[in-house]
Amino acid sequence: MSDHASEPQPKSGWLSRLVSGLSKSSGKLVTGISDIFTKKKLDDAALTDLEDLLIGADLGAATAAKLTANLAKTRFGKDVTSEEVRGAFAADITKVLELVAIPLSIDPAKKPFVILMVGVNGAGKTTTIGKLAQQFRRDGLTVSLAAGDTFRAAAVEQLKVWGQRVGAPVIARETGADAAGLAFEALMEAKKRGDDVLLIDTAGRLQNKDSLMAELQKITRAIAKADPGAPHATLLVLDATVGQNAHSQVDIFKSIAQVTGLVMTKLDGTAKGGVVVALAERFKLPVHYIGVGEGADDLRPFTSHSFARSLMGLSPEL
Repeated sequence: MSDHASEPQPKSGWLSRLVSGLSKSSGKLVTGISDIFTKKKLDDAALTDLEDLLIGADLGAATAAKLTANLAKTRFGKDVTSEEVRGAFAADITKVLELVAIPLSIDPAKKPFVILMVGVNGAGKTTTIGKLAQQFRRDGLTVSLAAGDTFRAAAVEQLKVWGQRVGAPVIARETGADAAGLAFEALMEAKKRGDDVLLIDTAGRLQNKDSLMAELQKITRAIAKADPGAPHATLLVLDATVGQNAHSQVDIFKSIAQVTGLVMTKLDGTAKGGVVVALAERFKLPVHYIGVGEGADDLRPFTSHSFARSLMGLSPEL
């Protein structure tokens, strides 16, 4: 059976979007593995080539070593097909990802449940807030938004558009206003209204890490002053197209803010989708959502099995 025959056929709904969204990443891996195993036994040279391929696909050195070592245990010296290799890798990747594929749980006892969104400019924070607000509204929750990226007028306007679209009040101030003060006021207003969820946008200017750290810590203190248990979740939004640079972003934001989970965006625009696996292996932080497109429905809760199989160019439903 050829590799092309085993590739997933288009499916309806989210799984088909996941498959097509990861097609750049899976295409690179499918072709690479296929090239290595053209009528070839699994020998040391093939294992080295496989490891290099996985590292080149941003899965990270630790993951690449683990996957190839596991493959060698059961199949070394044997004839293997590309499909077998991809199936074995998908199974191992699923195990790595299962530990981090944790849904974001909104605690109804915490009103509002405060979600602080952090990440560098351009990662898709503001858009992600809008998409999450839409999903929460669909779930019947009342939501408010705080435009805490007060330095970027475009971010404030973008959030206002989302607010109108989903029926969520947006707390905003003039450009350059104190973000911590705004976060405090937004939380007090959300409490008064009895909102279920408050999503707070923040600036992501990494050029001056110290001032960003000071601002985020000030915002966190202001939020805690209004509600000692808040923020209840701090989500780091990462742009998958940055590949290995995502590692340094996680390092920086973990040191600045108490990051509780990750959101990975723009997986459809890159062949670097393997970085999700590398981040899971290294940081063990929950991955709550992944995005594979512009639409509100293209951001979904992360699931290990369907992601791992789609990454390896296999049907996510098997």
